[in-house]
This record gives sequence, C-alpha cells and structure tokens, in this order.
Amino acid sequence: MESTIFAEKLMEFGLTRQEAAIYECLLEEGKATGYEVAKLIGISRSNAYNSLASMTEKGVAYLAEENTIRKYVPVDLEEFCKNRIRRMDENRKWLCEHKPEEKDYTEGYITIEGAHNILDKIRNLLSSAKDHVILSCTRNYLLLMVEELEQLIRMQKKVVIITDQPVNFDRAKVYIGNARGTAVGLIVDSKYVLAGEYGEGSADNCLYSGQKNFVKLYKTALFNEIKLLAMPKENKQR
Repeated sequence: MESTIFAEKLMEFGLTRQEAAIYECLLEEGKATGYEVAKLIGISRSNAYNSLASMTEKGVAYLAEENTIRKYVPVDLEEFCKNRIRRMDENRKWLCEHKPEEKDYTEGYITIEGAHNILDKIRNLLSSAKDHVILSCTRNYLLLMVEELEQLIRMQKKVVIITDQPVNFDRAKVYIGNARGTAVGLIVDSKYVLAGEYGEGSADNCLYSGQKNFVKLYKTALFNEIKLLAMPKENKQR
C-alpha cells in the first residue's frame, strides 16, 4: 500500500507509473543497470532502458559508468522535488504573463467535484481574500487549511469560523455549533460562495458562484446561524 502511494505521489511530479517504480527501485538500490532494474521490478529490458533514458532527461536519474558498465544513480529525492517545483513555478509565471485575454462574462454557477479539487479551491479562495472570510465545516476539515487561515489572521483580515469542536485561532471569531457532517461552506469578501459536500463518492461536490443573489442568500443563512450560536453567550453575560 505504501509503495503504491509513494508511486502515486511521484506521478504528481510528472513521472509515469513505470518511471515512478524505477525511481523507487533506484532509491532502494542506490544504483543499478537497466538490466538489473528490469529484473527487480519485472519489466522488459527495452521498457526499462526507454524509461531510464526519459528519466535522465527529466532530471530524475544520472548516468554513471563503472568499468564500461552503464549504471543509473537516482537524483536525491528532496533535490528532485525542489527542481520540479522550481520549474513548475517558472512555467506558472510564464503562462500567467502570456495567457489569452478572457472575454467578459456573467458569473454563473460552477460545480466542483473531487475531494482534492474542492480543497484546492477552498485554499485558493482563502489565499485570495482581501477583507474577510466566513468558513463553516468540521474541525477536522478545518485543520487542513490552518496555513491559509493563519496567514489571513497575520494579515489582519477578518476570519469567522463555524465548526463543531473548539479550535484555537488567535484573533479569529469562532462559533461552536452542531455536527457539520461533510458539509462545507465558505464566503469570501461577500463576493464568492462555495458550498456543498466534501465526502467521498457521490457526496463529493460543491457549488461555487459569484452571483450576488446566491451570495446574499447564503450569507444570510450563515449570519442567522451565528446569531443563534451567539445567543447562549449573550444570555450568560446578562
């Protein structure tokens, strides 16, 4: 299981499944010939040599010669990851500078599916907040966004959280309510809303929109919940 996860993580850095398996093999062995790699992971020698040639071009492995024997040495994992991230960031900057001009269009309703895609969208929305955010979700899901939330707090943005268990965020307004289940809701700067379910399977999609009426409606719903949760505190203070 761990080996499968390791390979899948490597594939996120641009390797094919076979290249990921070979790289993992090289990391374990330290160095190996194409023949040895083929034998160790159970693929043909031609496939092994083709993948190794591709991996040297991608900066995943080095080619070394020992007494006329060609062996492949893995690039340090941390170095490989940093190199890929650096190149991707350079490509990101270039693409942003050269992207086609977008046509103006009326903000509609977008469905976002998949746990990773939903979490990525939430993190990006939090990072783009100019003034304030209101976030509703379970404590466990909240902990996946600690970095983004703390950054907002450091930048003195208003952060309001509705969750099901106590959390410690200095200078954030936290309300503890009923169990959230897999429901998640986010309002950013009173301009954008993301709401839905982040669970696995069919219950794994969220609606995202900048439609003013939808934003206003969802904001009212969250504010009403906040008022109800604040009532016990107000009664105790009297």
